[in-house]
Amino acid sequence: MALAPVWIAGAGMTPFGIHRDLTVKQLTAQAVREALADASATTKDVEAVFFANTTQSPLEGQHMVPGQIAVRELGIQGVPVVNVENACASGASAFHLAVAYVRSGAADVVLAVGAEKMNVEDRALAMSVFDGAYDVSAPEELARVLRHLGGEADRPAGPSSSFMDIYAAMARNHMDTYGTTQRQLAVIAEKNHRHSVDNHRAHYRKPMNADEVLAARALAFPLTVPMCAPITDGAAAVLVCSERGLARLGSTASVRVLASALATGSDRDFTTFEGHVSGVAARRAYEQAGLGPEAVDVAEVHDATAFGELLQLEVLGLFGPGEAAAAGERGATSIGGALPVNPSGGLVSKGHPLAATGLGQIFELTEQLRGRAGARQVSSARVALAENGGGFHRGEEAVASVVMLGAQ
Repeated sequence: MALAPVWIAGAGMTPFGIHRDLTVKQLTAQAVREALADASATTKDVEAVFFANTTQSPLEGQHMVPGQIAVRELGIQGVPVVNVENACASGASAFHLAVAYVRSGAADVVLAVGAEKMNVEDRALAMSVFDGAYDVSAPEELARVLRHLGGEADRPAGPSSSFMDIYAAMARNHMDTYGTTQRQLAVIAEKNHRHSVDNHRAHYRKPMNADEVLAARALAFPLTVPMCAPITDGAAAVLVCSERGLARLGSTASVRVLASALATGSDRDFTTFEGHVSGVAARRAYEQAGLGPEAVDVAEVHDATAFGELLQLEVLGLFGPGEAAAAGERGATSIGGALPVNPSGGLVSKGHPLAATGLGQIFELTEQLRGRAGARQVSSARVALAENGGGFHRGEEAVASVVMLGAQ
């Protein structure tokens, strides 16, 4: 069945970084105003809002209605506002719901927005939010899965989230299976730190070479700090429209939503790629778009660690199992290579304000498809893919989103 066409009319994003003097409301306002201006729209044009946030509840005590509070002062009033929490995939999930809402005919102009203020005085509290992204009723199950995946590993003293242990165990499993090396992970981090230099919205803009990455503070082997995403504040917003909505705005949107797919993990042999949640979402997206992985010109994938990028490239079918590390070494995933990945700098360098991350990926790819990415521009980009994962359950991400966009 053919799906009704949906377009991105506008996108906005704050700089990602540490914003101690800004609130969730203020970050939201910056991103929304930029997205509306990009679409030549006003708040009066917005017919519904899907608002993503994961940390305001534990960090600030705003346990309910954060979206209504964040957008009301902008002048978005009276319309449906739905709050979305889906771990690190919250922003992509808000986008998915906005696309579905428009395709259903319920509205013609819908806003998806994600915002986080994660840098608070209590650093331990900020780190603790990640402990709510797996099954808290069965911590022994998480420990068992990690031992099965990657064996035992020393965890040096110093702050880090529980997800660094998760990614480290997955990385060790990949190393044992395919011979992947720690230096190959450092090369991925080097590439993303290099890409972020030309992104004025990125949390980090300092280049690092592989030797510097390897010499940095160690986390659970094989990860070091520069291989991992920082604690970041920021917001991103995307205005999604039907063709009727575009006509009403007088917009000439140049980016079409080719596919948006969500998947949830399932019981399987989690030491293999078969049935991986991101692969399930990707297959749905490829079917919706009528395109395969070979059609993708540029991708933004969920590199909460450098290993996360490697894993997703293989699960998504962009490279074969065990092939992504070597591709990174030969420059295939760098800007100018065969398939540029994370030209924004990725989560490792651009930053990872959890619920804003998926929408930040879509912002970057919208810029790429419009030819507005400046020094980061991927030549002749026509088809883009964003993968955003969240949480962890029984050996893989609890949820995965794959979005495909096309230039018109």
